[in-house]
Amino acid sequence: MLSATYPLALLLVISVLVWRRFFNTKLPLPPGPPARFLIGNLHQLPEKEPWLQYAEWAKEYGPLVTLRTFHHTQLILNSAKSALDLLERRSAVYSDRPVAGWRRSRAAIRFPRYRKMLHSGLNRRATQLYRPTQDHQLRVFLRGLAASPDKFMIAYGYNVSTDDDYLVKLVDEGARIMTEIGQPFFYVQTFPILRFLPSWFPLAKFKRVLAVNKPVLDTLEAAPNEWAQKAIDSGNYTESFFSQYFHPEGGQVVHGEEMDILKWTAASIYTGGAHTTTSAIASFFLLMSTHPEIQKEAQDEIDRVIGRDQRLITLEDQKALPYVSAVLKEVLRWAPVAPLGAENNADFRIPKGTTVIANIWAITHDSEVYADPFVFDPTRHLGENPQADPFNFVFGYGRRVCPGATLAEDSLFLAISNILATFNISRALDANGKDVEPCVEWKTSIVTMAMNFGCRIVPRSPDLLASLGV
Repeated sequence: MLSATYPLALLLVISVLVWRRFFNTKLPLPPGPPARFLIGNLHQLPEKEPWLQYAEWAKEYGPLVTLRTFHHTQLILNSAKSALDLLERRSAVYSDRPVAGWRRSRAAIRFPRYRKMLHSGLNRRATQLYRPTQDHQLRVFLRGLAASPDKFMIAYGYNVSTDDDYLVKLVDEGARIMTEIGQPFFYVQTFPILRFLPSWFPLAKFKRVLAVNKPVLDTLEAAPNEWAQKAIDSGNYTESFFSQYFHPEGGQVVHGEEMDILKWTAASIYTGGAHTTTSAIASFFLLMSTHPEIQKEAQDEIDRVIGRDQRLITLEDQKALPYVSAVLKEVLRWAPVAPLGAENNADFRIPKGTTVIANIWAITHDSEVYADPFVFDPTRHLGENPQADPFNFVFGYGRRVCPGATLAEDSLFLAISNILATFNISRALDANGKDVEPCVEWKTSIVTMAMNFGCRIVPRSPDLLASLGV
């Protein structure tokens, strides 16, 4: 009889331990949609445009929304205040990087060194070295836009010269793979022990996906690195992030582990920046085609300050072009490139190990921060009392802020201001010559992008284009 109580006692102890580990807390978690036994909210996780669903849940449960998948907790921050409180003011707590079970490696240990190299190579002073490359690529871009208006890279000093460029196609394929890896939900991120499963096992789909795509991901990391090394060895190269460290002036050439870190950091710029800038410019074309009065106001400012057909706009002109700068800010607010901020691992009460995600889309459309948030209005960023600067949100928070934010801002200002100076953008026309309302599809993954909408791009400054060789 006594022996029969042992299994019951053991079951009771296990139940208490599980309850204390996963359910008993000193303070309640922020609310969220009702979770099912064991799987939590797994069945409710949206596969597309999750930021929209998170924002809807915020209307019901408040700006902090808790989701649970099995034993793992996610905290979604849907307001500027909550994101600033946690990710800026407590950035030392909420800045760890989650590492999926199938990628537990030296990357996690080296991450602070990666960040240090990225910040050193992408700060305001360092980015001045890239000005010649930015200027050259701007001219290439404007010439291409004039030649093919219907077709709508700095990390290695690489020159893109054709529509069928190998490295461009490679990064496009890499982006497709990363989207596939991210969805559907991979159980290994919640149960890292699954990485030991054989690839044929039903829950080991991540292994099969990686086995197919690993050669492309390896090439994505190695090919630009090899190209840049050959260019530097030849002596015919453009100053870049890679060249600063691989061939520092008066310094020692990197090798060994430092070379490995340089390869990873340069690859992160290459992959991280390839589609983010494109996304912002695509949104810019869409918004200019549907807001001609805003486009004209920006062009009038350029004509007053710079003059028509005079020269390309430079970064030194930015302070004299506040309305154009406001257009850029409003593009990034209205259509943030990365609607969900980088994940952060919490080590606080919000339980240790909680993944904290800033819903940047919800923050930039928060009516308590931006009046009429769904209206595209650059003037909200002007005057004595401008609304919150979206640059404080769209590039991330705290120690996880995008290290390339300065370079991105500079590149986008140069592109947008010179497009406005050189071209008129309007709605596409149908067979009868009437305006067509854009029918936009949004490509959604880590980076979101307006796709498959038409617009007309017509030169407004032929003399300026002629000076560029068009």
